[in-house]
Amino acid sequence: MKKGLFITLGCISLVLGTIGVFLPVLPTTPFYLLTAWLFLRSSKQLYDKTMQHPFFGKIVRNYTENKAIPKQVKIISITTLWVTILLSAYFVDIPLVQIILLVVATGVTIHLLNLKTLKK
Repeated sequence: MKKGLFITLGCISLVLGTIGVFLPVLPTTPFYLLTAWLFLRSSKQLYDKTMQHPFFGKIVRNYTENKAIPKQVKIISITTLWVTILLSAYFVDIPLVQIILLVVATGVTIHLLNLKTLKK
């Protein structure tokens, strides 16, 4: 039962991470890390498939082994994050929500800037 739950949660996490590639407010890397962790504890086959995937596996390995992301990813992530957050804050007419959006964007930006830049 635990194995099935972990596989299900891993698949959900993988989907959320993939959605996060296109929606900057939803984090990609944490969901992919969670996916790897859940698959590691439930299905060696799914874990191996995830780690060998040219996109997902590369992200997880870069983060876990190097604590680094490519410079281009940092630039695109931070730019997209701030454009969407500022647009959202502009269209939302609730000051508390605007503050929360700006705090979250600041936190994510700080986290991304604190990661090492992956050198080729």
